[in-house]
Amino acid sequence: MIKIKAGIVGGAGYTGGELIRLLVNHPHTEISFIHSKSNAGNPVYNVHQDLLGETNLIFTGDLSNDIDVLFLCVGHGEARKFLEANNIPDTIRIIDLSQDFRLPHTASIAHHKFIYGLPELNRDKIRHARHIANPGCFATAIQLGLLPLAKAGLLEEVHTTGITGSTGAGQSLTSSSHFSWRANNIQAYKTLTHQHLHEIGVSLKQLSPHQEVDLNFVPWRGDFTRGIFISSQLSCDLNGEELIKLFEDYYRDHPFTFISREAIFLKQVVNTNKCFIQLEKVADKLVVHSAIDNLLKGASGQAVQNMNLMFGIDEKAGLGLKANFF
Repeated sequence: MIKIKAGIVGGAGYTGGELIRLLVNHPHTEISFIHSKSNAGNPVYNVHQDLLGETNLIFTGDLSNDIDVLFLCVGHGEARKFLEANNIPDTIRIIDLSQDFRLPHTASIAHHKFIYGLPELNRDKIRHARHIANPGCFATAIQLGLLPLAKAGLLEEVHTTGITGSTGAGQSLTSSSHFSWRANNIQAYKTLTHQHLHEIGVSLKQLSPHQEVDLNFVPWRGDFTRGIFISSQLSCDLNGEELIKLFEDYYRDHPFTFISREAIFLKQVVNTNKCFIQLEKVADKLVVHSAIDNLLKGASGQAVQNMNLMFGIDEKAGLGLKANFF
């Protein structure tokens, strides 16, 4: 059985913790090291306390090139700095979970060229890639609701709202992420200016190069810990059954995206690598609802899905997760 030796840089944060949880139980992976300068020498379970009994790995401040894949779970801007400061051989595949390499004009550094890692858009490219730029969480949820429409040339003006859990803000405490602020509270932020709009625009253009899409996005901070729920509204002449067929045909061979004829909700997808999509058609208006777990399909789960594709193993390996329904 193939064993992929993995290294993790930035293993103490939320995405790093989720990645460790996935890889310690992945049938084809062994973790060679978990890098964290601030936690070097400490057992991983001292930081991620639910991993007590799952792993005895120790955080390290050292790096090793004796690996097959390197995951960068560092803050935005830090991945580029890391690759500038460290000579990572091109034989090592890299999966970056920051936003540093997601756009065409930022996708290269030295001898490293990154492919945008949304499997439902670029699966064949991912299979042959050496380096992957993992998509953003909001970007993933929005794109999965719009890709079939973009491919059919049905997007012109889209109005999207989306709400995310507090883990989307990262582990560092801020004024809008601690419990006393989040509890019983919601807030719009980065209205019409969210950074994920750029990568979404590139993807939609890839599928519909001759059509300009006016995407208007209002994100919300929610009073829950994890998950993203998106609603995108646009005008569309197709009827409900035609739209369902369009989406089912697009996602037929993609194992984590599902079309529901019933109302969807966050609990169906939290703690899974799934995306659920629901279509509602009223007169000439279409609303596409999509829901994901921001830390899994929106981050670490998708990173593992990309790793599976890059190494030619089952795309679903290590990702057979159960939703926390109750």
